[in-house]
Amino acid sequence: MKPKPFAPEVLDGDPRFVRERHSGLVYHRCRQRVLYADTDRSQMVYHAHYLRYFEYGRASLMRDRAFPYREIEEGGYLYPIFKVSVDYYQPLHYDDAFWIFTRPAQLERVRLQFDYAIVREAGGDLICRGITRHCATNRAGTPVAVDPKTMHLWQHFPR
Repeated sequence: MKPKPFAPEVLDGDPRFVRERHSGLVYHRCRQRVLYADTDRSQMVYHAHYLRYFEYGRASLMRDRAFPYREIEEGGYLYPIFKVSVDYYQPLHYDDAFWIFTRPAQLERVRLQFDYAIVREAGGDLICRGITRHCATNRAGTPVAVDPKTMHLWQHFPR
């Protein structure tokens, strides 16, 4: 299945943020390159490694918005993933440079979702799209309301 194109345009001169031309949604972006260790016997990135790329995108977004995940954990909040979904369109190969696009999507009282797109830097091919859904918990694993810093991130993310 051929995906709709992903056409990012830099937002307000800040290269960390883009507006996707077709949807109008704003994403944070960070650059990464495929390591040899990320590939499998077929010389393509092993499918589960895309979840690591999502994590890198999520952590970069939070760090760039002055809310590193470490600080949120030190405040007593954890965000385990309870749902992951990935649609793969094309493979990445060793040494491919690519962009990870991440955006805070849904926010509920105790749950939140990040949306992702991974795009090959050379040529702009959409590699995959995905989501991660998280539940806010305390250190004991009990669901709690989303912490104030994360709530602030959602409320003040560029629109």
